[in-house]
Amino acid sequence: MRSANAARALGFVALVATAGVIGWWIGKDASRTVAEAADEQAHENEGRGSAVVEVSLKARQNMGLKSAAARSTDYWISITIPGVIRDRPGISDRGVTAPAVGVVSAIHVFPGDTVKPGERLVTLQLFSEYLQATQTQLFKAIQETNLIQSQMDRLGGAVESGAISGTRMLELRNDLQRQQIAIQAAKQELLNRGLPAASIDSISQGNFISQLDIVAPPYAPTESSVPSRENSRAVAVETEGDKEIPYEVHGLNVELGQTVQAGELLLGLANHQALYVVGHAFKQDAEALERAALNGTQVDLEFAEDAPDFWPPSQQVFTIRHLANTVDINARTFDFFIPLQNQNQQYVKDANTFLVWRYRPGQRVRIRVPIERLDNVVVLPTEGVVREGGEAFVFQQNGDLFKQISVQIVYQDRQHTVIANDGSITLGTFLAQNSASALKRILKSQAESGHQPGLHVHADGTVHAAH
Repeated sequence: MRSANAARALGFVALVATAGVIGWWIGKDASRTVAEAADEQAHENEGRGSAVVEVSLKARQNMGLKSAAARSTDYWISITIPGVIRDRPGISDRGVTAPAVGVVSAIHVFPGDTVKPGERLVTLQLFSEYLQATQTQLFKAIQETNLIQSQMDRLGGAVESGAISGTRMLELRNDLQRQQIAIQAAKQELLNRGLPAASIDSISQGNFISQLDIVAPPYAPTESSVPSRENSRAVAVETEGDKEIPYEVHGLNVELGQTVQAGELLLGLANHQALYVVGHAFKQDAEALERAALNGTQVDLEFAEDAPDFWPPSQQVFTIRHLANTVDINARTFDFFIPLQNQNQQYVKDANTFLVWRYRPGQRVRIRVPIERLDNVVVLPTEGVVREGGEAFVFQQNGDLFKQISVQIVYQDRQHTVIANDGSITLGTFLAQNSASALKRILKSQAESGHQPGLHVHADGTVHAAH
């Protein structure tokens, strides 16, 4: 009996001890601070993609953070092809050559200067025997014409009275006609050699030309001034209106005192108003490019080393003009050509006008050709989306608070990320357009420090939104 009582006493003691331990653990669990519970909840929310990060106005300004309303739109998936800007043959550049043999006696322009048609470029001291002979021929023909005309005037009355036969008058008329033909041919030859009409009139008076001013040529016609062919597609381009852009001296090929031959290049003039963007495509891109060229599909151009904030917005619509029908045997690529209308700004320094062009030959370009359309999606800049493992997140702004939202990426390229419009994002709410990676780092930092932005913990342990 005594043993049974002892056993019951020991059992009771063990039961009491167990209850005490359980009570101690319950008390310990209950003694956890409300802040710890809120911190655990924050980590749990972060894993589900719904955490909140607090960013002050100063911090947003330092980060350059921008937000915009979420909108449903359509997006074209594109292939990206490298390209380069080039001059348009026959339009952008032109050379100025010597019309005759001579010595460079004066240079009036230098590389970087701008000139308009008719302005002096180079002065030549002429040594062309042919040019001197042509001037002599013109002068002699004019003098012979005057003599023949004087004879005809003097003999006109005698022919009418019959004192002189009409055959003599006929011979004089034939001689007059031959001299007039010689005059016309000599003048045309001098015009072709670059002599102005005023100089030719001076030669007619016996004042031979020993110096010749080489002037800037007339503007070359641009493609927009040429009537379009039948069935050709109209392409909208940006123009300078009726304003003609002056030539820029591109290169100087002669020096003072240098002897030049007829046809030798003196200098080069450039006008970069009309250019080409030349794409270099591989065989697998041929079908998409052919379809885009046939349908007149608009393509998008991204220019390297461009400063769009410095220039007025361009209204150009870019389409493929034509495809090359040959393949580069070394690179195994074929070219396609997109017309580009340039923009420029002018400034004056030391009484000289200089040009600054927005686009320059040799500048690299990325050409995006659309191939597939995605309907009813949300498009953000790629900097507005951050990845972590298999998850992707965007941040919805509400004042200083940015809520992390898990989203599904449909398509992503270097510039844009396309997000499924599946209800995870509320249309019309403001989403961060950049610095998503920085926001993610701030979110982790705040979670590790125990700071839960936008929440207020009461003494009774309840958690509410901040007020």
